[in-house]
Amino acid sequence: MSEPKFALVTGAGSGIGRQVALALIKEGYTVALAGRRTEALEETAQLGGDPASCLVQSTDVGDPASVERLFERIRLEFGRLDLLFNNAGIFTKPVSIEDIPFEKWQASLNVNLTGYFLCTQAAFRLMKDQQPRGGRIINNGSISAYAPRPQAACYTITKHAVTGLTKASSLDGRAYDIACGQIDIGNAASEMTEVMRTGVMQADGSIRPEPLMDVQDVARAVVYMASLPLSANVQFMTVMATKMPYIGRG
Repeated sequence: MSEPKFALVTGAGSGIGRQVALALIKEGYTVALAGRRTEALEETAQLGGDPASCLVQSTDVGDPASVERLFERIRLEFGRLDLLFNNAGIFTKPVSIEDIPFEKWQASLNVNLTGYFLCTQAAFRLMKDQQPRGGRIINNGSISAYAPRPQAACYTITKHAVTGLTKASSLDGRAYDIACGQIDIGNAASEMTEVMRTGVMQADGSIRPEPLMDVQDVARAVVYMASLPLSANVQFMTVMATKMPYIGRG
């Protein structure tokens, strides 16, 4: 009988987070589902087929006290953590950089970057002390970590910073058998990307629809990354709608 595996997925109430959580449950993981909306998290747990195998915790990932409560519950109820999928994120309304309200900038930093940092920090503390030692962290980056969209400075800047966090975590994690990788996703169909079906701004100022891919393809990619032994790591993976404007963007 294989050893039980424990995972945490942030932003697990919808979209990519939900599908990754469901895929991990199917692979035999017991999964902690974190996000702002308890009802949505409970729906994910129901979709997984065995709500008793999930830990549902309403969490504001940008709040240190909220993250501390989440990880304390994981420590008490799971006893260990084998996988963290840092996924919770927000878009802001498209606007040129000079017109971004400070509160929108701050909200993006809190969720898209500080949330990843706080969860990574807490995961390190747990993974380095558990037996067997170590674990894996997968950060949800973005195509925007490399090639920005127009009028998306907040999202672009935070996703570039996530790449720095991935690299720093990979380096610091070596001493504790903690592997860290990043999956950069382009145009996965979800509530957040539905607008792409009707049209989004391109680098030349035109508005055009963009192809989308099935979000389950992302979930399969994350499961593959998670399936490797800690002696191997997918450092960066890009999975995207084949015909989206990325190669040659601009």
